[in-house]
Amino acid sequence: MTSLTMKHLRYFDALARLGHFGRAAETCAISQPALSMQIKELEQLVGAPLVERGARQIRLTGLGEDFAERVSVILSAVDDLTDLARASQGQLTGRLRIGVIPTVAPYLLPRIIMALSATHPALDLFPREAVTGRLIDELMAARLDAAIVALPVSEPSLEEVALFEEEFVLVRALNEADQPVPDPGMLHEMRLLLLEEGHCFRDQALSFCKLSPDVTRELMEGSSLSTLVQMVGAGIGITLVPEMAVPIETRSAEVSIARLPEPRPRRTVGMVWRRSNPLGAQLGRIAGIVRQVGLETQSAAHR
Repeated sequence: MTSLTMKHLRYFDALARLGHFGRAAETCAISQPALSMQIKELEQLVGAPLVERGARQIRLTGLGEDFAERVSVILSAVDDLTDLARASQGQLTGRLRIGVIPTVAPYLLPRIIMALSATHPALDLFPREAVTGRLIDELMAARLDAAIVALPVSEPSLEEVALFEEEFVLVRALNEADQPVPDPGMLHEMRLLLLEEGHCFRDQALSFCKLSPDVTRELMEGSSLSTLVQMVGAGIGITLVPEMAVPIETRSAEVSIARLPEPRPRRTVGMVWRRSNPLGAQLGRIAGIVRQVGLETQSAAHR
């Protein structure tokens, strides 16, 4: 007779979090029919339905919601035990689930992967790109081991380690390269292009330009820094980007880059993880490697 396994719990946890068989199957690296069969098997073992199956998405039954909460706690405890065993080995090995915000990932992540492959060959890296709020939620739920975000996060249960600081630069159309650089007080009078809501970089840009987050005047938005820079190149407006993004995002756009007057806007990029994580010491060493990668990327951007 089939008995309930950790595989059942992990598959159900993915389905409960994502609310979609296709996305959950992709996350679990199995086919959708195989995932559906595992969930049906789990429901037979439980003796009651856990999922309401719709044409486009699923909903959890009342029992399914209670079951999902307990499963999350169980999986977190199992992962903590696994991490405790890994911590005793000294150097970090096995799976490392690390989140990175979208305004850092394209510019640092490839270098981070190369650096960690060289220093930690037994490490199996699982990167995850998402906005800060989502990464912190997943970190708190033990679905991530660490995250690279803009500090501060100000969550008491998380360890914060500052990695490096970087400036924001002004991106204007190429034909504006010879014009005087506006002071911060003038930026709010210009057509400012921003990332859509949810990105911490948007909030930092609004703060620097002294604009309220609920500003009602028309603002152009984009889903990525690449989109914003291309829009500037098309003559639509101006934008701010972090310095590390300049070499990549300006290669195919007719734009000019200018440094703003002091005090220039800047952010602190850092790494965070749960204080309760047994791998804290090893993650601190990983943070040191990420810091070095960040500083080297900054140096390359200045050249």
